[in-house]
Amino acid sequence: MSACIPTYMLASSLIGGGMNWWEAILTIFLGNLVVLVPMILNAHAGTRYGIPFPVYCRAAFGTSGANLPALLRAFVACGWFGIQTWIGGDAIYRIVTVFAPGLAGGGATILGITPAQFLCFLLFWGINMLVVYKGIDSIRLLLNIKAPLLIALGLLFLAWAYRHAGGFGPILSQPSAFDAGQPKSGQFFAYFGLNLTGMVGFWATLSLNIPDFSRYARSQRDQIAGQALGLPLTMALYSFIGVAVTSATTIIFGTTIWNPIDVLTRFHQPAVLILAMLAICIATLATNLAANVVSPANDFSNLAPRLISFRAGGLITGLVGIAIMPWKLVADPSGYIYTWLVGYSALLGPIGGILIADYFVCRHRVLDVADLYRRDGQYRFQGGVSWVALGALVLAVLPALPGFLAQVGALPAGLVPVFFVHLYDYAWFAGFGIAFAVYLALRKVAPQG
Repeated sequence: MSACIPTYMLASSLIGGGMNWWEAILTIFLGNLVVLVPMILNAHAGTRYGIPFPVYCRAAFGTSGANLPALLRAFVACGWFGIQTWIGGDAIYRIVTVFAPGLAGGGATILGITPAQFLCFLLFWGINMLVVYKGIDSIRLLLNIKAPLLIALGLLFLAWAYRHAGGFGPILSQPSAFDAGQPKSGQFFAYFGLNLTGMVGFWATLSLNIPDFSRYARSQRDQIAGQALGLPLTMALYSFIGVAVTSATTIIFGTTIWNPIDVLTRFHQPAVLILAMLAICIATLATNLAANVVSPANDFSNLAPRLISFRAGGLITGLVGIAIMPWKLVADPSGYIYTWLVGYSALLGPIGGILIADYFVCRHRVLDVADLYRRDGQYRFQGGVSWVALGALVLAVLPALPGFLAQVGALPAGLVPVFFVHLYDYAWFAGFGIAFAVYLALRKVAPQG
């Protein structure tokens, strides 16, 4: 999962924001170390009891209330589906413009993209929906080759940057915009904190639904070792490609280009461009379906199994993916990190805090698996809903709301107190901590609430 275009863009956005190569890699590595902790903790129940994420949530949120965290996770996955679909559609658009140059740079629509771009987006969206209709197994081959394909493409990209920028020396010697005498001198730690939250947010979804995967681990040692070795190192290594190539674009083109598709369009060989874009389409299709369709489609289906099939759940995922207008989220590093990653981390951080407080502190890692599947068992709480968990969730999310509204322009920045603006910069951390503490306090007052 680490080898994907969003990982590249995550790293390149830090370079675009002014960091040098080691500052960017350090930020990504630290963010992954932080999120590794809740990931390992939440994985414990999956390995010990063999339960998936929606069932795990029932212990804290109730047999019916568990639908809320599952749906919040699902809507975030819908957003990622939209982003990955836009990346694939953009790659198709760049291929089309090779044969029809007149389509490049056409008049923008009210949505901020050209009709040709939107049609290519819908084409790739339709391919995704066709696979959902036929079944994920219909692209089993693509699922098996997508990671090697992206790694090979990344290494070729790195080799190109090395050759055309004059080696790693010039690439890695690019100065930080936060150094003394540079344009952003003295602003490093404020920028670092906000982006550290974004790095944590990148894996915040998986840190919750990790029981979906850890339930198949043979032991706690296996799941801990697998995640500790697999996440921070592979993310840092693949991110280095994004960091190095983006730094190289400053040398080669005289401007920093953070989007790999925009970099590829600078190539003068049409055959190379077409092959690279096709590779991106294939790998993105496989990544999107495996990571961003299966889980939300099942979550939507679980709401009303008789009315919503897996195919219908997949269609809902796709429609939400269009509705969020993903091209706006990845139009620049600010939207990608500050609006998208930090924004949804304000929702998912509190869920993680509640789940970990309940499982490790309140229940001391002891669950009654049979009762998790009973409507009238100990996890029923009040009509199937734990109002303690819901209350803790709301109270933990609210403090980040003013900062988020200011970030997206729904509130004038001047109307939001500076405290809440800065609190939003650490939305995942603040939400996790507040939810953890509030849940424990409320649970003492209302053990069955």
